[in-house]
Amino acid sequence: MAAVILEARGLTRHFGGLKAVDRVDFDLAAGEIHALIGPNGAGKTTFVSLLSGRIEAGAGRILFEGRDITRLPAHARVRRGIAYTFQITQIYAALSVYDNVALAAQSHGSHPLKPAAMEALDRVGLTDRAGQIAGTLSYGHQRLLEVAMGLALKPRLLILDEPTQGLSQGEIEVFNGIVQSVVPAATVLLIEHNMDVVMELAQRITVLNFGEVLATGTPAEIRANPAVQAAYLGA
Repeated sequence: MAAVILEARGLTRHFGGLKAVDRVDFDLAAGEIHALIGPNGAGKTTFVSLLSGRIEAGAGRILFEGRDITRLPAHARVRRGIAYTFQITQIYAALSVYDNVALAAQSHGSHPLKPAAMEALDRVGLTDRAGQIAGTLSYGHQRLLEVAMGLALKPRLLILDEPTQGLSQGEIEVFNGIVQSVVPAATVLLIEHNMDVVMELAQRITVLNFGEVLATGTPAEIRANPAVQAAYLGA
């Protein structure tokens, strides 16, 4: 197995009596595409929000490239190489497509900005829309723009939260190609409900249920797991 780029131990976050994430142990191998799946309310978005620093852990610790980042704020984790694209599209609607990506490239410290921004747009197929106001893009193109913004950060870990939601089949095929092009230079953690996408892209899958890890394994192992079938995939 490849070196571990990120590990969580005992990661916990409760909201009142709700155990959103409860004592989760998790390893992410460098250069892999790792999918995180589970029923609605399983704790997936809370878990990746803990990894990215958007919310604080109640207990446990997170190591990234061997360094403890448990208490680092989100912007500091971005500087370390963790990019997180959100479940709900987060773009600057009044700015051009190019400016959205250029701002991401600037925050990474890329110079000159234009080649870095245009490279990211080219990778998601939005070069011809660089001058368009981002808020006028279709929903699917806005999702691809968000991925371009993540790529412009030159991440070592790219976390994608429900990236294919609202995409057409053609856009999903483009997205799959983008993700496959990112590795092994970067590592991808994919939170996704579309099981066709998961099974095509992921080398390993972790299943969350009620805030706990139900199973981790290859796609074949996850498909064959009776507990996963009962909780999520169906018999």
